Amino acid sequence: MVHTFFEESRKYQLIQYLGAGSFGCVALARDAATGELVAIKQLEREFVRHHYVCAEILNHSRLSHPHVVAFRSVFLTGRDVNIVMEFVSGGSLLPFVQRRGRLEEPLARWFFQQLVLAVDYCHRKGVANRDIKLDNLLLQPLTGLPRPLLKVCDFGYSKSEMRRCEAHARVGTLSYMPPEIMDVESAISYDAAAVDVWCCGVCLYAMLTGRMPFPAPGRGLRGEALARAVAGARRAILAGGGARLPPEAGVSAGCEALIRRMLEPRPERRATVPDILSDPWFLVELPPNALTMNEHYLSLPPATKQSEEEIRGVVAAVRGSDSGDDSLERVSVGSERGH
Repeated sequence: MVHTFFEESRKYQLIQYLGAGSFGCVALARDAATGELVAIKQLEREFVRHHYVCAEILNHSRLSHPHVVAFRSVFLTGRDVNIVMEFVSGGSLLPFVQRRGRLEEPLARWFFQQLVLAVDYCHRKGVANRDIKLDNLLLQPLTGLPRPLLKVCDFGYSKSEMRRCEAHARVGTLSYMPPEIMDVESAISYDAAAVDVWCCGVCLYAMLTGRMPFPAPGRGLRGEALARAVAGARRAILAGGGARLPPEAGVSAGCEALIRRMLEPRPERRATVPDILSDPWFLVELPPNALTMNEHYLSLPPATKQSEEEIRGVVAAVRGSDSGDDSLERVSVGSERGH
């Protein structure tokens, strides 16, 4: 089986590396058969076995939507799990906002509308992301379109049982994390769909102001120090009753009202995705048929090059294998000359 997946890797020609982390890297490559540019996330098998990546693979492979980075395939090499995805050329929304300081309301709404349509689609497919943040929203410039399209990427913390998530561990990114995730010690379960709404609210706030709505615990904290800092951050959110936008942001009353509904600390009172889709501020300049587009995409099969059976076979191989044969090269895509 490993040999088969290793041969699969020869179908891609390496162009360059796009980034690296503690447990793997992302490479830009070309599909030798079609010429399509793809991004290949390469993760060490041992890391995958002990983290959320198997769920990421299965959940992401079910999705097919213009505002979700397309999943193409997954294959194994000696040490790695390789996730092949659509390549999105415009970088993430985080540096886009940082370069501008903050976004004007119409532009922020343009991106926010696409984000909410993507989240609505994912939820209706039974997938909650749980780690929506500016870093994980990619931009795709298109010829003839004055503004780039937005695409959600990274389903590493995604969940398929959205409304009964066990609160046994904090998932996501602290500065985007709602209070119910921070309180894993006393909570029994939480609604993952409500978590995604909170994260979308943080994204909208950050786009409009250039800063986060709530102070996050300091970086580098571990153990008890981190637990105390998170508890303090949670108390501050609850005591403040939600987010308040600075007057200098110049945000309209309708926009501010929606943000406050999304950043409601009590999840049972928080706005839902259907609430957002019917909000007057959200509907301004919404493209025709946008509210019905998800009906079409829900009827489409996944845009993968593999069957669900094949994908599950790869996941099963990872879950049941050791770290693999280190004699194989870590990078298993062939080089493309001239790059």
